[in-house]
Amino acid sequence: MRNLSASRLSRTLAFFAPLIIGLFSTGECAYAQSIDVIRDTEIERVLHSYEDPLLKAAGLDPSSVKLYLVNDSSINAFATQSPASSETEDIFVNAGLIIQLKSPNQVIGVLAHETGHIAGGHMIRDVAAMRKAMVPMLIGLAVGIAAMVAGGGEAGMGAIILGEQAAQAQFFQFSRAQEATADQMGQKYLLATHQSGRGMLEVFGQFAREEAQIQELYPNTPLISDHPASRERIDVLQQLVDTSPYKDVKDSPEVVHQFRLIQAKLAGYLSKPETVLMRYPVSDTSTEARYARAMAYFRKPDMQKALAEANSLVQEEPKNPYFWELLGQIHVDMSQPDKGIGPYQKSVDLLRDAPLLRISLAAAQLATERPAMVKPALDNLKIALDQENDNTFGWYEAAQAYSDAGNDAMANLATAELDYTVGNYQAAQHFAMLAQHKLPAGSRDWQRATDILAVAGTNLDRHKR
Repeated sequence: MRNLSASRLSRTLAFFAPLIIGLFSTGECAYAQSIDVIRDTEIERVLHSYEDPLLKAAGLDPSSVKLYLVNDSSINAFATQSPASSETEDIFVNAGLIIQLKSPNQVIGVLAHETGHIAGGHMIRDVAAMRKAMVPMLIGLAVGIAAMVAGGGEAGMGAIILGEQAAQAQFFQFSRAQEATADQMGQKYLLATHQSGRGMLEVFGQFAREEAQIQELYPNTPLISDHPASRERIDVLQQLVDTSPYKDVKDSPEVVHQFRLIQAKLAGYLSKPETVLMRYPVSDTSTEARYARAMAYFRKPDMQKALAEANSLVQEEPKNPYFWELLGQIHVDMSQPDKGIGPYQKSVDLLRDAPLLRISLAAAQLATERPAMVKPALDNLKIALDQENDNTFGWYEAAQAYSDAGNDAMANLATAELDYTVGNYQAAQHFAMLAQHKLPAGSRDWQRATDILAVAGTNLDRHKR
């Protein structure tokens, strides 16, 4: 499990707590934000097992949509589209969504809603809506400035505020229609995959109750929302759920067990140890409780207790690759990479198509600082990067491995790949040029360095313009 900070320019469609600040600061359909992303094979695969059937039901290719786990404790998820039309659409899921919701079906209901946004092309349609909504704001701004220049300060400010309010109201009216459509499309995909729509209803029902409580506390402050009126939304969802022949379908015991494991893993990794021990006390000997405590002790750190819990998990489920991964991670963090290699190797043997596990194994091999470990580390990194060629940590480890092997040309190429992946095109050009000079002309690696030089140069020129 790793944290990555991902800065991206994107348009977001959140089903809860929408991003409003700066909404009308630009005519482009984009919002700059920094997102703290967590990478974890187990959680990502569980989320894909929820999302991929929904995408297929929507007539979409699952490989065209990326899923990201966000280090945020709030219950939220959102769909995005990068300004670059060639890039995939993304769904971001907050860790709090998994930790706080009660069942897999609830998480699946939220994902179905976000799938509705993507299938409905809502991110693209928002461009025209935002530009249209800017018209009254700009008119109000022009009138307000004119009034202020003429000496009417209060009147001018009032015109500007009225223009902003009119723009927000116009955009929110459009957005509420999109949210209602996403609900209905999501229910359609749940029906097509023979799943209950009750989870979506339960989540949005919880939000409706919270909104009602806020309105009771502040009766004279109307809520501005870009989502459908809660009571109306719940009534429509209730009708859709009631008419589904799958309304009473329950999550299977296997799916529930899997969900409780990732829930415990995230809680143990992100919550304070004392909070974890209250939720999963030592008296609780269930698999998920020991998993949560192992993560909490590991983060504390109390490595001996973490080892004890991890070893009990491995003994109980020796074919679970993620328990072996945890055991390997604990040993590496205890500065015992030699002891971590075995468990990491076991996790890779059990799940051979998981690039993150291979990269962790390679990192442990390199951490031993033994020359004999460089080649097997490179072998694992090559396989992993073939499977996931935009993994920045993998390219970092590859650059180190090639450097340890005395192969400066490939170390420079790996560094160029790293910089290219994170969008540091000037550095990517520099290292690609260094690599190109030393690689055999016409070879596959020489061609890759040439490609990076060309594409990085094009991107730099575009950014300058």
